[in-house]
Amino acid sequence: MTHYQHNKKIWGLALFVALAMLPSLSFAHAKMVRSSPEQDAVLTESPKQVDVWFDDKVGTEYKALAVIDSKGKRVDNKDLVQETFDSAHLYTTLPLLPPDTYTVRYRVVSIDTHIVTGKYQFTIKAP
Repeated sequence: MTHYQHNKKIWGLALFVALAMLPSLSFAHAKMVRSSPEQDAVLTESPKQVDVWFDDKVGTEYKALAVIDSKGKRVDNKDLVQETFDSAHLYTTLPLLPPDTYTVRYRVVSIDTHIVTGKYQFTIKAP
């Protein structure tokens, strides 16, 4: 092995060790961490709005939040708001809803630019 080849191996090993010691940069997709009404909640009266919170800020473009009844009809007021001082919080208001099972569907863009979609349900029962 020549002196050049030996130095090249040492520098390669040193570079590998140095990079391995750096903190890893991990970009995770935003996850819904809280909602109101909560997932699978059973309510005796109609909520005034649906709120969802994510574990990190989400983009202001391409966001969606919809409430769908058991027949597939959208029932929210189509007035999605993203909180000004907490961009991880979205909400939409609701009219007075009758007893039924409702699906909340959401779509946001994570800080890492990935589109995140999800859904959950809540039920309104007659009091």
